[in-house]
Amino acid sequence: MSWVLFHYAYHFLKDVRPRLKGKKLKAFQHLTKKERRLLICGDLHCPFDLDSYLPFLLETYEKWNCNQILMIGDAIDNHYSSFHQTDADGYGGGQELDRAIKRLSRYRDAFAKICDKKIDICIGNHDRLIMRRAFDSDIPARWIKSYNEVLGTDWNWVDRIVYDGVQYVHGEGGTARTKAKNDMQSTVQGHIHTQFYTEYMVGRNFAIFGMQVGCGVDASTYAAAYAKNFKKQAIGCGVVLGGHTAINVLMPLGKPKPKPTTVL
Repeated sequence: MSWVLFHYAYHFLKDVRPRLKGKKLKAFQHLTKKERRLLICGDLHCPFDLDSYLPFLLETYEKWNCNQILMIGDAIDNHYSSFHQTDADGYGGGQELDRAIKRLSRYRDAFAKICDKKIDICIGNHDRLIMRRAFDSDIPARWIKSYNEVLGTDWNWVDRIVYDGVQYVHGEGGTARTKAKNDMQSTVQGHIHTQFYTEYMVGRNFAIFGMQVGCGVDASTYAAAYAKNFKKQAIGCGVVLGGHTAINVLMPLGKPKPKPTTVL
């Protein structure tokens, strides 16, 4: 064989991949099936989100071959404007907003690089705090800027959205389990940081699920101090495949501690 033929044969064969068989083929077909594979981002509460949460979301998006992203709400915290007790030593309104915009821009830019579809985001109770303040002060809605204008995003902000028969809401009136039963519709929600599960409910003529997706909040920040004596927050996200399969993905936190050596 001449050097020229060897050269072309080498570059052709090195790109040829072996055929998949058996379980590997089925797994490949499952993850490349033409259906919606939705990554659900948990509550962020920027600027009080974990640094490691975004890399975890990107890894999960790639691992499950997702093709769309939905944020479950409470993208920002608005701690300074809370109706509950606030920290007098915390950020002022302008400071917190500036930091929240900067933190949120990380998600905006990263998601734009991997997903060509518009990002949906369910409006959470913390997101709408300023709107509520304005309403209580009798300020007409026309004076208030949109979320995209203030936060520098280009997302689809909604109260509720349905894909493949599954409804997505932030969730402020109970758990995903309860809402799924009440509405008789598969439901995905956030809001409750300490709950992280998928529960299927089946009957003679129906099969639905309720899913809580957890959050990406840094529990060590002053904005989360109110929950320091609560149950541990569930740091994770969700993946929904074609509306039929819901998967909770828990973020690993740190390295496991080695077991103590037994001294004989």
